[in-house]
Amino acid sequence: MGIKKQKRQRRAVRFYTTCCGFRPPFKIFLDGTFVHHLISNQIMPADDAIAKTVGDKVKLFTSRCVRLELRALGQSYSRTFEAANQLFTARCNHVQRKSAEACIRDVIGESNPEHFFLATQDANLRQQLREIPGVPLIYGLRNALFMEQPSDVQRQFVKSLEEERMHMSEAERSLLKRKRKYEVESDKTNGPEDFGDQNSEPQVFEKKKKKKSIPNNMIDRAQFKRNKAKGPNPLSCLKKKVKPSSHPVAEKKKDDGNDGNAAPKQTRKRKRSRKGKEPTENVAS
Repeated sequence: MGIKKQKRQRRAVRFYTTCCGFRPPFKIFLDGTFVHHLISNQIMPADDAIAKTVGDKVKLFTSRCVRLELRALGQSYSRTFEAANQLFTARCNHVQRKSAEACIRDVIGESNPEHFFLATQDANLRQQLREIPGVPLIYGLRNALFMEQPSDVQRQFVKSLEEERMHMSEAERSLLKRKRKYEVESDKTNGPEDFGDQNSEPQVFEKKKKKKSIPNNMIDRAQFKRNKAKGPNPLSCLKKKVKPSSHPVAEKKKDDGNDGNAAPKQTRKRKRSRKGKEPTENVAS
């Protein structure tokens, strides 16, 4: 698959997942023409080939009417009929057999509630289903599978839905009116009757008005606090702690010398030898 083709198909799948509620594993509805195209072009296994086209896991479906139509076509479509019997069955609620085209239109309906991808080789059927919003279409061309881009009708339908979500509906408007009425009644019941002193009534209402009255130009603005002068950091005002000495023996000796009860030690004086000088008696003689 080419890169440009892959990007187009991923973009189409993203449109249906975000705007129409499709979720993997995607449900693919195959009609008889598409199953016959897969077998004749040997696009096997079919689930892997379709999964590469939509970019996620898939589950393949068909209906009872489609199988009965394939069986009625005779021996030339026997392999196609056997392959269709291996697919999941989508409920069509038709007691008598209808044509495959009529059955598919009934299953898809007006809004595709089951979120089916439709894989078909019938160009007329694809043209009809382009007018229905939320119906992704897949077709085959030789040994390659393609996914159609969303039609203008589908894009316009999604755009109108987005515009409706932006505006308030009648149910939401009635709920809002009911809520406002309830708030007014609750304010009346919690008003002057609950306070004993009548002189305090105007003050209470003035306080309420002051709280509720906010200028229109200040509603959308962020309320910031002003920076005030602050005192010093209390941690910086603590006294410095004396660190313990790494030589406890030397500190112990120091403490013993500074003890007030103990007497100060006398220092020993060094005696100098006077060998070089003669005694005074010898000098006199």
